[in-house]
Amino acid sequence: MKYLVTGGTGFIGRFLLERLLKRRGATVYVLMRKASADKYDALLERLGASEERLIPVWGDVTRKGVTDAATRKALAGEIDHVFHLAAVYDMDMDDATADRVNNEGTRNLVAFVNELGGNVRLHHVSSVAIAGADYEGVFTDDMFDEGQTVRHPYYRTKFESERIVREEARVPWRVYRPGMVLGDSETGEMDKIDGPYYFFKTIQRLRDRLPKWVPLLGIEGGRMPLAPVDYVVDAMDRISHLQDKKWDGRAYFLIQRDAPTAGEMLNTFMQAAHGPSFVRNLPTRDLPQDLELSLKRLAGRVPMARVLEKRLSKALGVPLSILGYVNNRAEFDDRNTRAALKGSRVRCPRLEEYAETLWRYWELHMDYDVKVPDRLLPRVKDKVVVITGASSGIGFMTAKKLAKGGAKVCLVARTPEKLEETREIIAKFGGKAYTYPCDLNNMEAIDACCERILADHHHVDILVNNAGHSIRRSIFESLHRFHDFERTMQLNYFGAVRMIMDFLPSMAKRRTGHIINISSIGCLTNVPRFSAYVASKSALDAFSRCISGEVASRNIDLTTIYMPLVRTPMIAPTKIYDYVPTLSPEQAADMVVSAVIEKPKRIASPLGTTAQVSYALWPKVNDYVLNKAFHLFPSSAAARGRRHQEEQKPTVRGIIMAALLPGPYW
Repeated sequence: MKYLVTGGTGFIGRFLLERLLKRRGATVYVLMRKASADKYDALLERLGASEERLIPVWGDVTRKGVTDAATRKALAGEIDHVFHLAAVYDMDMDDATADRVNNEGTRNLVAFVNELGGNVRLHHVSSVAIAGADYEGVFTDDMFDEGQTVRHPYYRTKFESERIVREEARVPWRVYRPGMVLGDSETGEMDKIDGPYYFFKTIQRLRDRLPKWVPLLGIEGGRMPLAPVDYVVDAMDRISHLQDKKWDGRAYFLIQRDAPTAGEMLNTFMQAAHGPSFVRNLPTRDLPQDLELSLKRLAGRVPMARVLEKRLSKALGVPLSILGYVNNRAEFDDRNTRAALKGSRVRCPRLEEYAETLWRYWELHMDYDVKVPDRLLPRVKDKVVVITGASSGIGFMTAKKLAKGGAKVCLVARTPEKLEETREIIAKFGGKAYTYPCDLNNMEAIDACCERILADHHHVDILVNNAGHSIRRSIFESLHRFHDFERTMQLNYFGAVRMIMDFLPSMAKRRTGHIINISSIGCLTNVPRFSAYVASKSALDAFSRCISGEVASRNIDLTTIYMPLVRTPMIAPTKIYDYVPTLSPEQAADMVVSAVIEKPKRIASPLGTTAQVSYALWPKVNDYVLNKAFHLFPSSAAARGRRHQEEQKPTVRGIIMAALLPGPYW
C-alpha cells in the first residue's frame, strides 16, 4: 500500500505517519517544502523509518501542480491513499493567509489528486469548526451547509476547503472532522498551547494558591468536542482502510461522545492538577451566543480598541477566539464514525481517563514560564551545580531555574529515564544539564557518581542536597518498624553526608564552594508523627553546623533551608495534605534560588522561627499544643495497617488550625 501525506510534520501528521508505517509493506510519501528538509531528518529519527519507506516529495500545496511535472508523472497511478492535513491553524491568522493555504492549498491538492489516476482515494482532514462558533443544536456528521455563520478566518476556510473537496474532487473521498485535539492519551505528548491548554496556567495558579478544600465557582459553558490525538489517528487509520465504497462521500466527526461542558472540562483538569473543585457552575445560557464577537464589538466602541483587546487577551491568558468558543451551543453527533468503527477496538476515551496524563506532560514539558531574578545570572552562569533528587518536585524546579540562570546542572536521581526526561526539558529552553543516575542509599554508588561528576567537570561550585524520604507515622505505629528509621537516616543523613565529604576536598582546594541542605520546618516545629524524618534532617542540620566553623576559612558556605510543606510526589500518598496549605515546587525552588544568591546561614519561614523560639522558652506549652494537633489530624490508613480503607479527612478544627499555622507537616 502506498500513501501520500501532506502536513506530515504537523502534530496529527506525525502520529498518522507512525500509524501508516506500522502497516506491513507500507510506503509513505510525505509532501515537504525544500526549506523544511531538516524536518524530514527529524521524522526519520522520530519514527525510526528508512528512506526507502518514508520518502520525501518536494513541493508545496500553495503552488499550482503542488510538485514538479516529473514527480507528478512518477506518482501517477502509484498512490492508493492521499491524506491532506496541510493547513494553517492559528486563531489569530489573517484572511489572506487563511485563504492562500487552507483554501487555495486544498484546491491545488484536489487537482493534483484528480491527475494521479488509478484507484486513489482522498482523505481530507477538516474540523468541527465548519459548524461555526454560534450554531445552536445538534450538528451531525451528515450535515455540512446548514446556513451557519463562519466569520472567523479559520472557521471560514475550513468550511470552504471542505466544500472544495466535495465539489471538485473526481476521486472517492472521505472527510474527517476532529474536535479540539488534545495530547496523546497514553503519553500526554502535545506540541503547542491550544484549546483547553490555554487555561492550564490559570488552573496551576489556583492550585498553588488555594487549599484543595476551598470550593470554587465556575461556569457551565457549552459542550466541548474533545479528542486525544491517538484516537483521532486510530479512527482515521481504521476508517480510511474500509474497502466498502459506501463509506465514501461521507464526513466523520472525531470526538468524545457525551462531550463534557466547559465547566466539567475545567473541573476535570483542576482535579488532574490536584487543585480545589468547582463545586458549582454558573449557567451561561444568557450570555451572548458569540461571546468573542460581543467582546470585540464592545471593545470597538472605545478608543485604542485593538490595544485593549490584546491586553484583555494577555490578562486572561486566552485568545478571545478561544474564550468565545467556551459558550459553544452546538452538540456534535458522530453517527457515521460510530457506524464505521463498530466492531473495532478503536474508541475515544473519556477525558477523566487521561486528563492527569495530559496535565503531567504539560507541567513537565510545556510549562516554559521559568522565572528567575536578574541577580541569579552573575551568580551561577557557567557554575557547576549538583542537585540530588533532581527528577521531580523541588529538585526538578530548582534544576530548571538554575539552568535558566546559566548554570551547568548535574542531575542526580535514581531513575535514568526520568533524569533523561528532565535533561531534555531543560535543553528545550537552552539550558545545560547532565545526568548522573545514582542510588543515594548506596555509599559505593555515591562515591562512583561523585567521581564521574568531578571527572567530567573537574570541580563542583554548588551542591544542593535535596533528595529525601519522609515517613508519617506515630511512634506507637512504628514499634515494629525500626527499618523505617534506618532507611530514612540512610538517605536523608548518610547519603547527604557522603556526597558532601566526596566534594569537600575539591572545594577546599579551590577555596570556594557552597553546600545547600534542604531540611524541614519539622526540625523547628517538632510536630508529631515525624520522629524518623525530623531526626534524620536534624542530624544533617547538626552536622552542617559543626563543620561550618571548620570550612569557613576555605571560603565554603553552608546553607540550611527549613522547607515548609511542599506539594511534591513525596507527600502525594498522604491525602490529608489535600486539606492543608502547601507551597508549590516553584515557590520552594525560589527559596533555593534565594539561598544561591544570598548564601545565608539558614532560611526559615516566620512560623518556623517562631516555633523554634517558642519551644525554647515554653516547651511544655508547645507540647500541649502539639498534642492537640496530634489528635486533630488522623493517621493515614497505611499507618494504621488498613491499606484499603478510605483516607480520613481532618476535622473542621484541624482545617482551621492548618490555615492559621501554614507550613508544618501535620
